[in-house]
Amino acid sequence: MKTIHFISGMPRSGSTILGNILAQNPRFYVTPTSGLVDLLAGIRTGYDKIGDFRAAPNEQAKMGAIRGALYGHFEPVDQPVVFDRNRGWVFELELLEVLLRCKAKMIVCVRDVPEILCSLEKLWRENKAFRTIIQQEGKPVDFQSLEGRCKTWLEPAQPVGRAYIGIQDALTRGFRDRMHFVHFDDLTGNPKAIMAGIYSFLDEQPFAHDFEHVEQVTMEDDMVHGIKGLHDIRPAVRPVPKRAREVLGALADNFKGPFIWDEFIPKEKR
Repeated sequence: MKTIHFISGMPRSGSTILGNILAQNPRFYVTPTSGLVDLLAGIRTGYDKIGDFRAAPNEQAKMGAIRGALYGHFEPVDQPVVFDRNRGWVFELELLEVLLRCKAKMIVCVRDVPEILCSLEKLWRENKAFRTIIQQEGKPVDFQSLEGRCKTWLEPAQPVGRAYIGIQDALTRGFRDRMHFVHFDDLTGNPKAIMAGIYSFLDEQPFAHDFEHVEQVTMEDDMVHGIKGLHDIRPAVRPVPKRAREVLGALADNFKGPFIWDEFIPKEKR
């Protein structure tokens, strides 16, 4: 059976570039943004709604069915180690550990919230002339101002707010030792050291990655998410200048932290 690990965390925090770096290792298979977490949760919900199963409940059979879906999903994959990427995995660590029959290992990509909001704002401006994104359709009045757009992204049901709540709650539930935090600025500024830490966390043999030529192998149709360019990466790993102050202005100070992950990531060189 394959070894399955997970990539989760905050939006606009480097999970796509990280996945494509990992994919350079011939032992590794990395998904684009995956719907597997929703599929497994859907099987669990559907199982409980079937009357005959409710009349004769069998928790082991239910978990066996979900486990079959998890491993069966990756049956066509040749590589022995798989990384499934979705921000929703932090909400389902209990389920994962029942399915895996061991502690899960999850890479959690994070970034300072002002820079996440800055990145989303820049993407929105690039798309604004061509399309109305999903959040704008639901909050047309709020999207008339920069403050309103930031407020929307941070709502509990929206990408930034939901991801932050998920990380915070996973820590509250006691899963700190399953979570390896990777800060965007560290990954782009010192990728060799960050990858060494990831390999140590995963108990994998080191691999010489090429940070100057990162081929994008995880392809996604970003128009499904309504924002063109959402998962594009640069071919070379380079530090990304902080632009929150430039793009958000004084509003950036409202979101400067501290953040839930700060205590787990050294900041001396950032």
